[in-house]
Amino acid sequence: MLPSRRSRVPVPDLGWLPLRERPLRRLPQLFIGLGLYGFSLSVMVRASLGVNPWSVLYEGLARHVPLSFGTISAVVGVLVLLLWIPLRQRPRFGTFANIAVLAVSADLGLLLIPEGLGPAARTALLVAGVLLNGLSIAVYVGARFGPGPRDGLMTGAAASTGRSMRSVRTLIEMTVLAAGWLLGGGVGAGTVLYALAVGPVTQYFLPWFAYRGPAPRRPGKP
Repeated sequence: MLPSRRSRVPVPDLGWLPLRERPLRRLPQLFIGLGLYGFSLSVMVRASLGVNPWSVLYEGLARHVPLSFGTISAVVGVLVLLLWIPLRQRPRFGTFANIAVLAVSADLGLLLIPEGLGPAARTALLVAGVLLNGLSIAVYVGARFGPGPRDGLMTGAAASTGRSMRSVRTLIEMTVLAAGWLLGGGVGAGTVLYALAVGPVTQYFLPWFAYRGPAPRRPGKP
């Protein structure tokens, strides 16, 4: 079956746009996307089959400090922002919203989803979590309110070193994964599935949710 026409639409510019640009259109998209992203992290945690590299780090840290999964994600997000300073990155509204909303929605998801589920339910949770994660990234990135702390670290490091974003992201993710694993975070089949699937899922949904900016004015119009 051929892909749908909509899925082949080129992804437009995803650069930052100011808050005053269509806030009633973009703000709900930002908060819904971030809420779904945080919830998707909790879904993968409850699947107990392996999580994404940053969640491995959060799980590992949660074994050693008396803080919730969501609170740890917020603290790590703030610490990552400190690494932006030498990279001359500038946080935006979406950067701070990313930290706050992810923390709340991830902890809420862990409260709502029970532990100790059977193998079939956990497998379903893992697949649903990965798909929801890719969708949510497309939703909140498409709102164009600026990168989250981890995304900004990647783009800033790539710009300052001259290396490709792919290589920089791989290095960051592998470093985070190794640190989380050493701290006791869960690594498994879900970690591999996430690495393979989240990019294509996000790319598929981005054309649907990317805000394309104001319509160009017609000639002769003020």
